[in-house]
Amino acid sequence: MNSLTFIPVATGTSVLPALVPCPSRQALEAAPRQLAQRQQALAEIAAQLKTELFGIDDIIDRVVDAVRAWYVLPPLITRPVIVCLWGLTGTGKTQLTRRLAQLLGFYDRFIEVQMDGFSHGSSFRTSSISGMLGDSGIQEGEPGILVLDEFQRFRTVGKKGDDLKVERYQDVWALLSDGRLPPALHALGNIERKIADARYEAEREEKDEKAGDVSAGKLPHKFLLDPWDAQELKRMLKLHAPLMEIMQWSPAHIEGLLLAFQQSHENWETDYSRLLVFVCGNLDEMYRETASRVEDCDTDADIFHQLTRKLSLIDVKKALGQRFKPEQIARLGNLHIIYPSFSRATYERLIGQLAGRYAQDIARSAGVQLAIGQDVLEEIYQNAVFPAQGTRPLFSSVHAILSASLVRAALWALEQSIPPETVLQVSLDDGKQHFCVSATTAGGVQRQKFAVTLELNRLKQRANADFRALLAVHEAGHGLVYSLLFKRSPQEIKINIASFEGGYNSFSSLKARTRQNCLDMICVGLAGRQAEEMVFGEMACTTGAEQDYKQVTEEAARYIRHYGFGERISRTDVTGDMDHHINTDIAPSNAAIEALLQEQQARTRALLARHHKALTAIAGALQAHGFIVKEDMASLMAAHGVALAPAADADEPLILEPFAERLERFAQEGRERAGRALPCAGARWPG
Repeated sequence: MNSLTFIPVATGTSVLPALVPCPSRQALEAAPRQLAQRQQALAEIAAQLKTELFGIDDIIDRVVDAVRAWYVLPPLITRPVIVCLWGLTGTGKTQLTRRLAQLLGFYDRFIEVQMDGFSHGSSFRTSSISGMLGDSGIQEGEPGILVLDEFQRFRTVGKKGDDLKVERYQDVWALLSDGRLPPALHALGNIERKIADARYEAEREEKDEKAGDVSAGKLPHKFLLDPWDAQELKRMLKLHAPLMEIMQWSPAHIEGLLLAFQQSHENWETDYSRLLVFVCGNLDEMYRETASRVEDCDTDADIFHQLTRKLSLIDVKKALGQRFKPEQIARLGNLHIIYPSFSRATYERLIGQLAGRYAQDIARSAGVQLAIGQDVLEEIYQNAVFPAQGTRPLFSSVHAILSASLVRAALWALEQSIPPETVLQVSLDDGKQHFCVSATTAGGVQRQKFAVTLELNRLKQRANADFRALLAVHEAGHGLVYSLLFKRSPQEIKINIASFEGGYNSFSSLKARTRQNCLDMICVGLAGRQAEEMVFGEMACTTGAEQDYKQVTEEAARYIRHYGFGERISRTDVTGDMDHHINTDIAPSNAAIEALLQEQQARTRALLARHHKALTAIAGALQAHGFIVKEDMASLMAAHGVALAPAADADEPLILEPFAERLERFAQEGRERAGRALPCAGARWPG
């Protein structure tokens, strides 16, 4: 399609039209219709993708917008369009690019490169992007789709900031820059070396022949390009001759072509400037801080979803900076699309689809109809969802939970000669250790049980009553003091945990921490041990607060030594370069740290004593349910006379102090002081 008369070309400070052939009247009249058709096609593609890929509607819209100009108006594209997709494993990055290529009609001009460097053997052609493109169906100068998958493994900077030696795919940076790839000079060098070897052999044979030293029956040496070299030569020199013909060319003819190629400027580079390039990967560094605030296996999907939704372009740049050089990061552009982790609703929808597919497959292959109950789906969620690990654990867990039991249920139905039109209801028994399958027929109700393994949720239950009470009191202490001091609910409080022996509170992040915030967090950290002492007695306190005390000691040390909130102003470090005059004398600050902790412990103890009824209520809720979400925590606190901020306000990083209001008040007081100091009318200034 050619609907533009001129393409702007920058020349110095002005923009001049390039000499592009003017399209015909017929082409101009057809252009609006073609544009509308492509726009409509994109809208339909987006709608189709949303029916197939769950929970990423916003991602799909952004990707479709990113490719709009590339697809609708190809003449506008003069360099590759680069779209970077970052997300946890199993969130659908690669699946989206593959399906998009298929729906766009580019399945024959699509290439996917695993950037780990180990996916395509060890030959030269598969160790360079130019070689991979040369073997693909993407023609030079034409649109195509290239996916650079697992890009995070292509790191060029080590974990200590040192340069890493990367031999494969080094031409990717040239491709990302402007889409023009230099020739594979290494391959040309190999051909030149073979020509030199052939010339040497020919000269030696000629000398031997003149000297009469030729063995009887020995054929004279003849140079032949092998198919591999002929293919390389054809691709790099952009030849149109058949491979068989190229393989028969003489060394002199090939040398002449190579010389002409080296002296040419027009044909030197290969033009892939109209590529659509997807850079896909999982930047662990981007999610590490987020994941460290919640437990890997046990956090609620919605909590983790909210946390990962806040990741931004800056988080991507920081994470890339730990793996790549600044000039390489620049070549990736600024179109970085971040996948949040899936919400609970998305996981539930996905589980429903997977379970429905198992039921459909059994109906299709065995003629047995199964209806999987909601209680089964809920238990699958509890046993299969690991929010920080994406969907892959879910797929394997659903298979492990459903496949064998549903097959046994189908075989039982066939053995019992249950009519094929009968729908078998599948539910869980009270102990959640068996699937109960029931079939209602004219002869009555038939039932059967099949054992099922639902191990993870049982591990979470904390069946020992004493251990459950201990964890409930400890975590209730943390949650209560946090709510009192910050006037917010914790994101979640849990004691039903499988990944470690303990419980946890998840708190909202702060954009800025004041001196008071630091003291308050020390109180929160001390509250678990103090709650144990208040409820169980001093001698029944456990060692479970060891990590709490480590954290509050670190925070108190930073308060005194780093933040300058103690009597000493100078920053104190354990070690440092003496040329920088860093204070390394830590002993004088130890007493201040201990005094601070003692003071905050007394404060924590007083808060818990004043609100002991709320502490009891929170501990009781944890014992009963194993967790408390923020909405329920707000209700518990309200029942004991403490109003918390609305849950919606706690979704964003917090600024707890009204700094803007205080600045305005300060400015107003300044204006008022200045007004009071003005002399009355007619007065004379001194001097």
